[in-house]
Amino acid sequence: MNATARFVTIGMAGAVALSIIASARTRTTQSQIRGTALIVQPLQLQQADSTWVDDAGVDQAAITIRGFAKRAGDTKESFMVTNNTHHPISAVRLLLRYSSTGGAIIHERKLTLPVTLKPGGTQMVDVRSFDTQRLYYYHAGPKPRKQATPFTVSYWLLGYDIPVGQY
Repeated sequence: MNATARFVTIGMAGAVALSIIASARTRTTQSQIRGTALIVQPLQLQQADSTWVDDAGVDQAAITIRGFAKRAGDTKESFMVTNNTHHPISAVRLLLRYSSTGGAIIHERKLTLPVTLKPGGTQMVDVRSFDTQRLYYYHAGPKPRKQATPFTVSYWLLGYDIPVGQY
């Protein structure tokens, strides 16, 4: 075997070895939001909650929230809002309650979401996270590599706006 033939043989063996190493690639990115089918549970209000909530005449079934996502490193929370009414909606007002998996309340806040929802329509919403220090993650999402605390979220529909005129 001459020098050229040995070079070609070694070159081919090296290419095969390189292709074997390259094919054992591990995917490290998350390709989709997990938990998109999970419905966020409506709050079960207690007597003490009456000072927080004035919901006279608001149909709690008018809006559904699902697909909540927040990883430990995220500065935003994402979820989908669905209009279950027979009319368009231009804004949704919610009370969000964040709790530990043991049930202790971590945080509560009121949000007004500017949405454009046709009857039966769904829209993805991103809001700034309550977790400014990035210490919490949504319990149904992927478990983080760093130490973080899982939480659950529930909501109470405070109201919604129906646009008047042409939509």
